[in-house]
Amino acid sequence: MNILVCLKQTFDTEERITIENGKINEDGAEFVINPYDEYAVEEAIKLKEQHGGEVTVITIGPERAEQALRTAMAMGADKGVIVDLEDLGDQVDEHTIAQVLAATIREEDLDFDIILCGYMAVDDGSAQVGPRLAELLEIPHISTITKLTVEGDKVSVEKDVEGDVEYIDAKLPILVTAQQGLNDPRYPSLPGIMKAKKKPLTRLELDDLDLDEEEIAAKTEIIETFLPPKKEAGKILTGDLADQAKELVQLLRSEAKVI
Repeated sequence: MNILVCLKQTFDTEERITIENGKINEDGAEFVINPYDEYAVEEAIKLKEQHGGEVTVITIGPERAEQALRTAMAMGADKGVIVDLEDLGDQVDEHTIAQVLAATIREEDLDFDIILCGYMAVDDGSAQVGPRLAELLEIPHISTITKLTVEGDKVSVEKDVEGDVEYIDAKLPILVTAQQGLNDPRYPSLPGIMKAKKKPLTRLELDDLDLDEEEIAAKTEIIETFLPPKKEAGKILTGDLADQAKELVQLLRSEAKVI
């Protein structure tokens, strides 16, 4: 079984984020595999252990993103591909990423039976890349899965639907996105870390792919980046219920400015 995993390197969720000149300051920040993508990597390795085959991890990002691929290979993935889009600067969004991933899969002639992605990236939360990639590759996709079973070319999944479960059957090839609860990602072992240093890693740039920069240019624009406002102490309303309701409406209008 040939398995592809698309992952992203994101800020450690425990990092303190600072904004400078309208952009996130990366100096001294710790980067990790996007947590949802860790579930995808783990599930891919489990599938390889059950069915045999090969796991290829792909990421798009700067040179530092190689660390995320090496971590995935230390967990058990067999090889990696990294694509640097530095030439595009900030003109990158989910449309761009999906187009580049599809082109990379074709350029590297990566055969696949199943593609796993994280449900979303914790830094932008769009949850668009996986479905967009499936559309470009003309294969079905199922999002937010919490259980995956593959028998032959048949796929059975349990899908999280806002606290309930949906059961879906499909066939390979397919793309699925991993939700929390799918598995418990393993920690890389010391032998795994040593082996990962020698596993093959392909580095690509935009010029290596048959893509038109205008066609893959971002469809969205970031107008402003800012931190959420500091939380203030809550207010407890007292008095008659009718008076509380009037005061609540007034506060929502004058202070919270939500109505």
